[in-house]
Amino acid sequence: MIMRLLFVVVLFVVIGCGPGENPSAGLVPAATVAASLTEVRPFEVHIPESVLDDLRTRLQRTRFPDEIVGADWDYGTNLAYQRELIEYWSNEFDWRAQEQLINELDHFKTNIDGLDIHFIHQRSPVEGATPLLISHGWPGSFLEFMKVIGPLTDPVAYGGNAEDAFHVIIPSIPGFGFSDKPSERGYGPAQMADIFAMLMARLGYDRYGAQGGDWGSIITQRIAAEHPDRVIGLHLNFVTVGPPQGVSDPEADIPTAELERMRERQAFWALEQGYSAIQGTKPQTLGYALNDSPAGQAAWIIDKVHVLCDCPGGHEDKFTKDELLANITLYWVTETTTSASRIYFESRRTPGRGPTYIEVPTGAALFPNEIALPPRKWAEARYNIVRWTEMPRGGHFAALEEPDLYIEDVRAFFASLR
Repeated sequence: MIMRLLFVVVLFVVIGCGPGENPSAGLVPAATVAASLTEVRPFEVHIPESVLDDLRTRLQRTRFPDEIVGADWDYGTNLAYQRELIEYWSNEFDWRAQEQLINELDHFKTNIDGLDIHFIHQRSPVEGATPLLISHGWPGSFLEFMKVIGPLTDPVAYGGNAEDAFHVIIPSIPGFGFSDKPSERGYGPAQMADIFAMLMARLGYDRYGAQGGDWGSIITQRIAAEHPDRVIGLHLNFVTVGPPQGVSDPEADIPTAELERMRERQAFWALEQGYSAIQGTKPQTLGYALNDSPAGQAAWIIDKVHVLCDCPGGHEDKFTKDELLANITLYWVTETTTSASRIYFESRRTPGRGPTYIEVPTGAALFPNEIALPPRKWAEARYNIVRWTEMPRGGHFAALEEPDLYIEDVRAFFASLR
């Protein structure tokens, strides 16, 4: 891919040169081509009405499956709820209203390594604000952070302190949302980390903080590992770590409560990781179903939202239908369900790289219904842990589910590094 990009940059581009014409008259200098490739361009979200009409037609023609009596959610997405959601999506959900909210933020695109990368770049009104790169995961998107962008960029307007202000940069992972889809094998978290690091450099940020959950946690860890001179601090709301290597008894001196909590999460995840196995082995096969059926796309995502939120009364205790459907619609209208799933496939086949220990100061925010909750001692063997917060509530989609707790911990962590 890089060689293809260099080929374009090095050559001149011939425009409308016919027989007997002077070729130089239609040549664009290589420097001009290169500049256009690295340009940061404003971007506005507008989905063609024909795409939305097609979506409504497909929703109205949904063929629902049967369901075991009394199944609730233990077989997967509940049928009664799915009918209710599809009815709302078809007849009440307003994508144009969501577009208006989305376009209130500052969106851009730029070409990196042959791919157009979409990102939000919301600058703070506070001079000297800390640049903060925030990375999403699956089945999320930049929409997860709509509730936190304002308080992070303009804390004074939300009752906070000016010194806690951030310039917020939220890219869409390649293959997600409005970023281009990689078309070659091997495009995993390592390559995505490289792209995000190049994006921050292109925006002129030599030093910045990094925050992530889910795949965003994996990506930002790689950035911190490979660019410790650039990353001020690493804040994670999804801590991925196993037993320390070379230790005869890794569970020695681990508090019993931490071991029990870890094992409970492991048992929970053993029953909930089927989607990961499918996306990690046959994402293309899955894509034929989900890219053709919006109801199928919705059920696939809602199932994970339901089980991964800390919502005893159901996920709509924390998320509105509009919030849920804005994200699901984003996957549908961009046709990224297949390309987004491939991150699971590629990560299984791409060798790891980077040091085994991350020296960048790291803050960990552990929400109780997260996929994994490792012991602190194990995390300290992998990261330079300087802040460890065990949250009173919350799940996998922290910024959307518990925005106040998320904001408070991000602010406190980076304040401790000043």
